[in-house]
Amino acid sequence: MIKWEDFTKIDIRAGTIVRYELFEGAKKPALKLWIDLGALGVKTSSAQITFHYNDKSIIGRQVVCVVNFPAKQIGNFMSEVLVTGFPDEENQVVLCSIDKKVPNGVRLF
Repeated sequence: MIKWEDFTKIDIRAGTIVRYELFEGAKKPALKLWIDLGALGVKTSSAQITFHYNDKSIIGRQVVCVVNFPAKQIGNFMSEVLVTGFPDEENQVVLCSIDKKVPNGVRLF
């Protein structure tokens, strides 16, 4: 078990995907994402989500992001936030998304 204070150390926020590109040269198929996090700005993320998400329909989708991990260099791309998801039956990532629009950058509580 963890304490409430431990959970509150994780900064989880809503953001909207505003741009994506196929991550050419990645070891595993991935997308480069640009996510609008409101007052935090637009942040980047590398995500291995190409099985379910590989076209323009991903633009405008609100997702759940961890924003207080250190940035991570992945190939020639700097991933600034972690986009969250769950594995489906085939172990392919399904994004955690928000079913009603909320302000970008709002924190999970």
